[in-house]
Amino acid sequence: MPTIQSVNRMLDVLETMRSMGGVARSVDIASALDIPAPTIHRIVSNLAARGYVTQLTDKRYALGPALVSLGTEAAKQSGHTIQPVLDKLANTLGETVNLAYFTNDVMTYVAQATSQRSMRMFTQVGAHVPVWGSGVGKAVLATMSDEHVHSLLDKIRLPRLLSRDALIEDLSACRDTGYALDDEEQEVGVRCLAVFVPGAPSLAGLSVSSPTSRLGPEKYADVANTLHTAAQQLTRRWAGSH
Repeated sequence: MPTIQSVNRMLDVLETMRSMGGVARSVDIASALDIPAPTIHRIVSNLAARGYVTQLTDKRYALGPALVSLGTEAAKQSGHTIQPVLDKLANTLGETVNLAYFTNDVMTYVAQATSQRSMRMFTQVGAHVPVWGSGVGKAVLATMSDEHVHSLLDKIRLPRLLSRDALIEDLSACRDTGYALDDEEQEVGVRCLAVFVPGAPSLAGLSVSSPTSRLGPEKYADVANTLHTAAQQLTRRWAGSH
């Protein structure tokens, strides 16, 4: 499906403003997106006319109230479909669980259920993690062919200590076991195990995050089976909501 440049640019502006804390000058947005300042000014003016951004007295722009109503409705729909499954999963595993979508070559956390333990993991919904270094990301990459992965990696800068060959080998292991692992790659002392979720609105991964002391190799298979069961429940819920 062909993309519409003006729509893409509007969305880029909104996402850039979000990454800047929700408030930004048009010149800073233009610099971040490498788009001429007059073009950005026209875009934010159009967004302001619809309430999606608000112009502040110091000439900066802030994300506007129209986005709140959209976000509220999206959260309601997401909650009805996703949250009950995640809450049950977190209760079963006794750990924090997350659902993430593959968007713009990164993984974006879209929902979470936290553990009731005093020592628990927490991830901000809306936060991004690299597709190559997260359990949810590798769970998604493992569903792709090596050729597709290489094509994707052509657009991504890997850290110096991670080679493509090592990542491809890791993904091969993910396909064999049926789950992906982030073994302290994002945070020392934290381990995440993830599986792919078929039938989601976007390519998706479902993960459990835990201190390494509570998620050892002897638990991987059982935890993965529990995640796969929850993933199937999500798939059925999405199918039923259409």
